[in-house]
Amino acid sequence: MPLLDAIKGVACLLIVGHHVVRYGPLADGAAPLAPWLFGWLSQHGRLAVQVFLVIAGFLSAASLAPAGLLRSDRPAMRALWQRYGRLVMPYLAALICTVLVAAAVRPWLDDEAVPGAPSLPQLIAHGLLLQDLLGYEALSAGVWYVAIDFQLFALAIAVFWLAGLIQRHGNLTAAGGRWLGAALVAILVLGSLLVFNRQASLDITAIYFFGAYGLGMLGFWIGRATRGLAWRSAVALLGTVGLAALALEWRSRIAVALVTALVIVVADRRGWLAPKHWPAAAMPLLRLGRISYSLFLIHFSVILAVNAVVSRWAPRTAWGDALGLLGAVALSLGAATVLYARVEQRPATWRAPLVMFGALVLCGMLTAL
Repeated sequence: MPLLDAIKGVACLLIVGHHVVRYGPLADGAAPLAPWLFGWLSQHGRLAVQVFLVIAGFLSAASLAPAGLLRSDRPAMRALWQRYGRLVMPYLAALICTVLVAAAVRPWLDDEAVPGAPSLPQLIAHGLLLQDLLGYEALSAGVWYVAIDFQLFALAIAVFWLAGLIQRHGNLTAAGGRWLGAALVAILVLGSLLVFNRQASLDITAIYFFGAYGLGMLGFWIGRATRGLAWRSAVALLGTVGLAALALEWRSRIAVALVTALVIVVADRRGWLAPKHWPAAAMPLLRLGRISYSLFLIHFSVILAVNAVVSRWAPRTAWGDALGLLGAVALSLGAATVLYARVEQRPATWRAPLVMFGALVLCGMLTAL
């Protein structure tokens, strides 16, 4: 689906821009050159995460339950382990880089963006994607999203498992079971949008973000509607639910998620998600979308390293700091390309995540010493 790759590419650049202008002394030095741009990225760049949440929900519905019930060829626990492996392989590799870079620059980059020396429980919590639930300081920017993505995937599996259980014990037909799965997701979406997403204390849990994730899931099933009237009615209902949530309390993050879901639904209906031909000029954007997860993971360590080097050894001028920031983005793209090719694309066996987990703990303990 190249269109989704293109959307992810743009969203990831916004997130990188958000972190570039928020972390390190170079951002403060370069900000006077474009105060509006720096201010906008600092305040609103993070909203691009909602795009990833919607797309993740869309793809999880396609993978787990294209017909509304858990696929028989994807047992729940196997699917959960496969998702963990796919997520944590590049995640652990990026965390190792961040831990090493932070240890290297900590003595001479006096900035709050530099993570402190990690503890053993903190490292284990990060490896298990439990750092926020257990209250540990994040070792890198954006690691909260990886934990939330895994929670959302696990919650989706639980919903489909429950729908299958009710179908079997309630003697429902296959069609009834499929409708039940979609209905349970819709109920969770309503609960999240109207109640849980309005509680800031829940932003470390999947239920807080399930509104955006579930909009993507519902969008996938709406795209499977064969009758035009059913499709239009479902789109109208989806939009009404989103607008009702915004009328209850305006949240920019939900507005972005709603627009993203509606755009994907329309694009799916018109056959734009997987067009046969893309112009050559769009190829770099598609490649950026394919490496967007690796870029999301690795760019923080690059930002730390560039800020440390430039602020220590280069002349401090506004234009010099701006060039440093552009260099950080370029180097992040290069590092993401390597991480994608060497780690993310490799098959996630049961052994590889365990080895990476051990490497993270070992590196973390050595740097703490």
